[in-house]
Amino acid sequence: MTWHAQLQLEYQLENQKTVCRHVHTGPLRILQSLYPEGDAVCHNVLVHPPGGLVGGDTLLIDARVASGAHGLITTPGATRFYRSEGGTALQSTTIKLGDGARLEWLPLEALCYSGCMAENRLVMDLAASSECMSWDVTALGLPSANLPFDQGEFLQHIELKNKWLERGRIAAKDTLLLNSPLGLAGHRCIASLFFISGVPIARHRKENALQAARAVAFSHSLASTVGVTSPHPQVIVVRVLSPLVESAMGLLRAIRQVWRSELWDLKNEHPPRIWST
Repeated sequence: MTWHAQLQLEYQLENQKTVCRHVHTGPLRILQSLYPEGDAVCHNVLVHPPGGLVGGDTLLIDARVASGAHGLITTPGATRFYRSEGGTALQSTTIKLGDGARLEWLPLEALCYSGCMAENRLVMDLAASSECMSWDVTALGLPSANLPFDQGEFLQHIELKNKWLERGRIAAKDTLLLNSPLGLAGHRCIASLFFISGVPIARHRKENALQAARAVAFSHSLASTVGVTSPHPQVIVVRVLSPLVESAMGLLRAIRQVWRSELWDLKNEHPPRIWST
């Protein structure tokens, strides 16, 4: 039996409060909206009760943020791609932001079990004055449980519509990619944090964001495997390789905090409550 689930989220600003409305089909939904940092930012937790995907399963997420609204979406745990009997498991997320909108797309890691055939897609479409902060964390296998990623494939697709694209396939049998110093160098966690703007980012903002991220990254235990760059005028990216998810996620959370302060003038950190449970 395969699962096909869809979730549509719509964030709107009503009387200076960001309100989320949603429609779902199948086992994919959000919990109650929370406002730990006031009415302007609406926090939501996306849940998938089956707990993972097998070959043939699809999860389709469509998040739209109207003018002036600010949404934050996270998950309570990893997205698990289990061993496939032949079909591909797909998680596809589409983000569309209106003028002056902000969205933070911050799911916990995608966990690729050995034997999975998986695709994880993220496509962002931003109006000129909108901005998005997002991360993508992928773990290959369960090294702590001595369950390596030695079969299967994982395809990752991250796109700013019509502007910028990162797309890569990791095959378990490609030991050169997985173990070479020019590839993953034996690491099994790949993580990235993106700041995306609907227009080219002003030079002073970009330089301040790059310097702030580097200050955090280069004092971290993963400093030797971190890069902070701007591969496109509308994009700033932090990339990190790590043996385990926890250290990579800790680094991305720290940089997200300084970016919220530097880029959005949100000085007080209010991480989603689910992260501390």
